[in-house]
Amino acid sequence: MPEQRDPRPYDALLLLSFGGPEGPDDVVPFLENVTRGRGIPRERLKEVGQHYFLFGGVSPINAQNRELLDALRKDFAEHGLDLPVYWGNRNWAPYLTDTLRTMVTDGHRRIAVLATSAYASYSGCRQYRENLADALATLRTEGLPVPRVDKLRHYFNHPGFVRPMADGVLAALAELPEETRAGAHIAFTTHSIPTAAADTSGTPDDHTEDGTGGAYVAQHLDVARSIADAVRAETGVDHPWQLVYQSRSGAPHIPWLEPDICDHLERLHGAGVPAIVMAPIGFVSDHMEVKYDLDTEATAKAAELGLPVARSATVGADPRFAAAVRDLLLERAATERGTTPERCALGALGPSHDLCPVGCCPARTPRPAAAGADWTGPTAEAPA
Repeated sequence: MPEQRDPRPYDALLLLSFGGPEGPDDVVPFLENVTRGRGIPRERLKEVGQHYFLFGGVSPINAQNRELLDALRKDFAEHGLDLPVYWGNRNWAPYLTDTLRTMVTDGHRRIAVLATSAYASYSGCRQYRENLADALATLRTEGLPVPRVDKLRHYFNHPGFVRPMADGVLAALAELPEETRAGAHIAFTTHSIPTAAADTSGTPDDHTEDGTGGAYVAQHLDVARSIADAVRAETGVDHPWQLVYQSRSGAPHIPWLEPDICDHLERLHGAGVPAIVMAPIGFVSDHMEVKYDLDTEATAKAAELGLPVARSATVGADPRFAAAVRDLLLERAATERGTTPERCALGALGPSHDLCPVGCCPARTPRPAAAGADWTGPTAEAPA
């Protein structure tokens, strides 16, 4: 008999993601959505879109979200969790507002939200909350019921996120030539962001002013240590490692987190390192930044150097990650019902906060953001 679990007060889960084009004609309109308000000329967007055109104009992210959606529904059903799962994107169909409109039409009023971004930052957390606020405001103007939405906590250090990545690093090490394996370094990669945004990531207590990166960098370093420790425990080899960055964009005079992965490969090759594992710990799935910046650009740089590299897998739709989402949902549901559930986390930082406090990952220009302590919208006092 399946195990019965209590998701109350939630009556639905929303998988909230970035979105991506699904054909050549989608690329420029998608990029216009992503860059809306920045005044970037269409011709420049066509240049930026070349990465997508290399893959037929299709980003892998939507297909991967469909796989995760199926994995979540399967896991919920197997554990007796009677809760529908919906999917909406910030920048491409299915759009967030359309999905929320469908959810309220279907009768849902208390919605838990899982964002496909595991770490604290403006673009990885607060911007999703701003998009939720915009969508709720649209529903209200349309005269529709406005649900209460609660964003599940950051899951960067949940075992169901970390352990599949550790297994991925072990598998990547096994792909390297045997004579280079023991001396291989691990390059843990994530999306570079401006140092100013990194320094203000996380709660106000996490903020820094010296370019060291606030909660964004601290959380990635914590995950990298956990994975490196797991690899050492499994292999008996203490592989040197470093957190490095990829996918930088924006004006060159603005400081961004460094070093870049390609620069890192050059430096290690010059130092005589025999092989590298590239481990994209900042990404939930193998979307465009992984497929192009690592599998294409960085792999080409390694080939140019004659440096053996292997890239470890992201979590994707791993059943352990689906189980982690179920765990996060039930944990938050229990908290909302007034109990104190067990909160799973690896590493030194412990489980993240449920409710983003005032000043958490602030925007350059203040905008309403739902699902946080600073939300004063129409559902702020919605009954449980």
